[in-house]
Amino acid sequence: MKKAAAWVHPTAEVDRGARLGTGTKVWHFCHVMSGARIGDRCVLGQNVFVATSARIGNGCRIQNNVSLYDGVVLADDVFVGPSAVFTNVRNPRAAFNRRTAIEATRVGRGATIGANATIVSGVTIGDCAFVGAGSVVTRNVPPHAVVTGVPARRTSWICECGETRGSAKKIRQCGCDTRQRAVL
Repeated sequence: MKKAAAWVHPTAEVDRGARLGTGTKVWHFCHVMSGARIGDRCVLGQNVFVATSARIGNGCRIQNNVSLYDGVVLADDVFVGPSAVFTNVRNPRAAFNRRTAIEATRVGRGATIGANATIVSGVTIGDCAFVGAGSVVTRNVPPHAVVTGVPARRTSWICECGETRGSAKKIRQCGCDTRQRAVL
C-alpha cells in the first residue's frame, strides 16, 4: 500500500529543509521553518507557525493560530487547541539576544492543551494530561492530571480515553479498556 504524501495548502509556506510526515496536512497561511520536524498524520490548522527546532510527533492536531517556537517538543497524539501559546524564554528582552536562554518545553503522548492556554517555557506536561482552556501552566504537569486556572493547579485526573476520574486527591479506575496508567 502506497503512503500518502503530505498535503500543503497553496497559501502555506514550508521552507526547504523542513520535514513533513506522510499523510500530514498543512492548512492556510501556515509557516513551517527549515529544520522543523513534523510526524505522520498530523494536522496543522490555519495560521500555525513551527520554528526550526520544534518537533511534532505522529498523529498530532494543532488548531488555528498556534505558534510552536524553538524548544517545543510534542510527543505522539497531542492535541493543541486554538490560540494556545507556548513561550520559549522566561525573561525575553527585545534589545538583547536571549537565544541561549531558550528552555525546552515537552508535551507527553496523548496530552491535550485547551484553547487559549499559555504554556511557560521549561515545563513538562505528562502523558495524557489535560490543560484546561485559558489556563496558565507555570510548572510541570504529572501524567493524567487535569489542570485548570491561573496559575494552573491540578483539579482532577483523566483517563487515556478522556473520562475524568476522581478529585485532585483520589482517583477511580476508568471502565474503558485502556487501563489507566495514572500513578498517585
